[in-house]
Amino acid sequence: MGIGIPDVHEAWTWYRKNLKMDVPVFEEAATAALMLPYTGGKPHDRHAILAMNMQGGGGFEIWQYTSRTPVACSFEPKLGDYGINICKIKSPDVDKAFAHFDKTYLVSQQVEQTPNGLKHFFVKDPYGNHFQIIEAADWFQNRGDTTGGVYGAVIGVSDIEKSIAFYGSILGYDKVEWQGEGKFDDLSTLKSGKSTFKRAILTHSKARKGGFSPLLGPTQIELVQNLDEAGQNIYEGRYWGDLGFIHLCFDVIGMQALKEECEAAGHPFTVDSANSFDMGEAAGHFSYIEDPDGTLIEFVETHKIPILKKIGWYLDLTERDALKPLPRWMLKSMGLNRKKD
Repeated sequence: MGIGIPDVHEAWTWYRKNLKMDVPVFEEAATAALMLPYTGGKPHDRHAILAMNMQGGGGFEIWQYTSRTPVACSFEPKLGDYGINICKIKSPDVDKAFAHFDKTYLVSQQVEQTPNGLKHFFVKDPYGNHFQIIEAADWFQNRGDTTGGVYGAVIGVSDIEKSIAFYGSILGYDKVEWQGEGKFDDLSTLKSGKSTFKRAILTHSKARKGGFSPLLGPTQIELVQNLDEAGQNIYEGRYWGDLGFIHLCFDVIGMQALKEECEAAGHPFTVDSANSFDMGEAAGHFSYIEDPDGTLIEFVETHKIPILKKIGWYLDLTERDALKPLPRWMLKSMGLNRKKD
């Protein structure tokens, strides 16, 4: 999950303390020169940290403009506005996570239950970004933390059936775990959460493949369409990298084949690094597409990644079978980079 914030190190401290996103994959200050369609046609400097929770799940790309002041949304986004509304964070014990979470940041008044029977609650970081702490049973390892990594996202859409087709065909979320329409008590503490919604929870029927699949694990996409209030595009008139959830990122294999698939589906790459892009301590090929409402989806085919920085151990993924999972001991070694407060 890409998160645009005003102070990258302050934000990472909060995410370490509250969500245990404490293992840095890379940290880099550089110029974002390839995102011109989304940065006003000009390159801009930025500072980014990619952090993981080694219990399992996806990571945070914590992102700060340094050549300009990042701009906040001109309105308070409501549930169902077009874009990434909420980041899902997996939890092995939702009741315990709720009891121990800093009450300053709780949005939910109690642990709720999703329509498909999962315990969850909502929190908000100091910058106004919402997170759903949600029950999950699949883990890479047990560190004793009450939260893991990114489990997916809640995305506001204008036409839920159109979006179900998009996320199912291109991103592999082909299994509709639950779908319905109405008012939902478990959303009621969110802005406009008492509205009537079309709502769909999507998962993937096939297990994810690739080097990092044991760590990243399964994920879900939840689509919400507000039937009572007209939606607004959360990033309308703003740049990629401005404050909020800027993109949803996927680790992919075979970028060229994916490019052709996206073009055939009517969602061509809007940005393409073309070759390996150096991110300091890591490298890869990245690209972007837009969902039917303009929400940015990033694809990254990883070429190089640090395993144990202290001894200069970096893994070249171009020299191995891309579909084969990395050994668990090797993935666990990344945890030795853990930053403790």
